[in-house]
Amino acid sequence: MSDGRVLLVTGGSRGIGAAVSLVAADEGWRVAVNYASNRQAAEDVVRRISDAGGAAIAVEGDVGTEGGVQAIFAAVDAAFGRLDGLVNNAGIVGPPQRIDEISPERLERMFRVNVTGSIRCAAEAVLRMSTRHGGRGGAIVNLSSVAAVLGAPGQYVDYAAAKGAIDSFTVGLAREVASESIRVNAVRPGIIDTEIHASGGLPDRARDMAPSIPMQRPGTAGEVADAILYLLSDKATYVTGAILTVSGGR
Repeated sequence: MSDGRVLLVTGGSRGIGAAVSLVAADEGWRVAVNYASNRQAAEDVVRRISDAGGAAIAVEGDVGTEGGVQAIFAAVDAAFGRLDGLVNNAGIVGPPQRIDEISPERLERMFRVNVTGSIRCAAEAVLRMSTRHGGRGGAIVNLSSVAAVLGAPGQYVDYAAAKGAIDSFTVGLAREVASESIRVNAVRPGIIDTEIHASGGLPDRARDMAPSIPMQRPGTAGEVADAILYLLSDKATYVTGAILTVSGGR
């Protein structure tokens, strides 16, 4: 149990984020379910949590903007008055393109959401969690991707590069705040059956990629959520700076 601790899940209204929100609530966390535009999806997750006896709120804010980040944390402060966990899950992917086809606008947004947004959210979390700032400590889990080590050639090398940055940031921040009672880890999913593939123009990608995965199937959002909740939990109190791959062997 989390003893009423508060967890912020960015991009918590769908896919892995929604699964994390639901599992966390089931384990006793009070959950702030962040969304950028789909209020209905976030409210559906909140309602499922409430119906099961948990506590959750929907929090609007685009992590790709400074105003969005500030709005998210202000809402968490107002609703709960504390923060004990952050899952940096919000992210975007684009349609398959070679690097010589990727526009400057796509590249800028890819890094603004996937990298800068995660770093800014982590910074705000540190301000609230760190014993250096009078906090009680806490845990941060960043969402990486197996693309970070495979490079995603011919599909989205910009996304892969952004997730490589998340890997480096995870290790660096973990060492930076380890003495301040904050643990920082990452989960590196492989091919997971969520709607992010459709947002990149490949709705059948998870199914089509199954033969190339050693376990011969895509993973589920719930399987990734379980790994994330382990890293947030008191079962992982001596784990920081780790990157846990959840990829079926890919």
